[in-house]
Amino acid sequence: MLNIRKLISRPGPLVIPGVYDAIGAKIAQKAGFEAMFQTGYGTSATLFGMPDYGFIGATETVDNARRICRAVSVPVIVDSDTGYGNALSVWKLVSELESAGAAGMFLEDQRWPKRCGHMAGKEVVEKEEYAEKIQAALDARRSKDFVIVARTDARATRSLDEAIERGRYYRKIGADIVFVEAPKTIDEMRQIGKAINAPLVANMIEGGATPLIPSKELYRMGFKIVLYPLSVLYANTFATMRVLKELRKSGTTSKVGKNLVSFDQFNDIVELPKFRNLELRYKSEKIKKYK
Repeated sequence: MLNIRKLISRPGPLVIPGVYDAIGAKIAQKAGFEAMFQTGYGTSATLFGMPDYGFIGATETVDNARRICRAVSVPVIVDSDTGYGNALSVWKLVSELESAGAAGMFLEDQRWPKRCGHMAGKEVVEKEEYAEKIQAALDARRSKDFVIVARTDARATRSLDEAIERGRYYRKIGADIVFVEAPKTIDEMRQIGKAINAPLVANMIEGGATPLIPSKELYRMGFKIVLYPLSVLYANTFATMRVLKELRKSGTTSKVGKNLVSFDQFNDIVELPKFRNLELRYKSEKIKKYK
């Protein structure tokens, strides 16, 4: 398995989908993605049915990361919000995420309770307070392969210039990757790409504040990681609503069957054949042969 550092060292953009559970992660890997992102927005929505509004904490984040990381063999970067406390909280969180198998974390400079980066009502802490968290994360990690993605939400709360200045500062103090959240125009994206000398994240949210731009064009602007954090969540929600509406209306799913995977296809995704073979290995008559 290539780690994130090796993946971003290759030419071209690294497109990463967001996932929020183990089955979604397995599907993303089966689709050919070489890395994935555990979305906090999706975690809050699917665990609690609640918005990305500061409801999840370190426990939910780490527990979900452990399940997702165990399900796949590609690196998973975890949305860790603000670190759920102070620098010591971040230090503990990094240790737990590494133990869970995570390949890195996103750490943002919002004031708690945080908001989705494309929602109103956010505030950011002073950069010196955030720097303490970055230093704690760098000190806590056991492997340099674990990447720290520094995210700033200052574009929405203060100005693009301050967001760029923070991105430069966060890179200078040790962040591996920089993420300026929620620029509003293509021109702003270009300014960020030119101004910050670091591997950069572009966040593509359907219906969000930032225009959707093809990954190759983003790469030419200076962005290395192109993140689609909510596409899977929105697609699954759309499909679920469609199927359930039809079932409620007609009492059957026969009209939407073509939009469903088959029983056998799904069993293949969850690797039923592998576990059948494993079950046979431990049958009592097989074990007798080892005596």
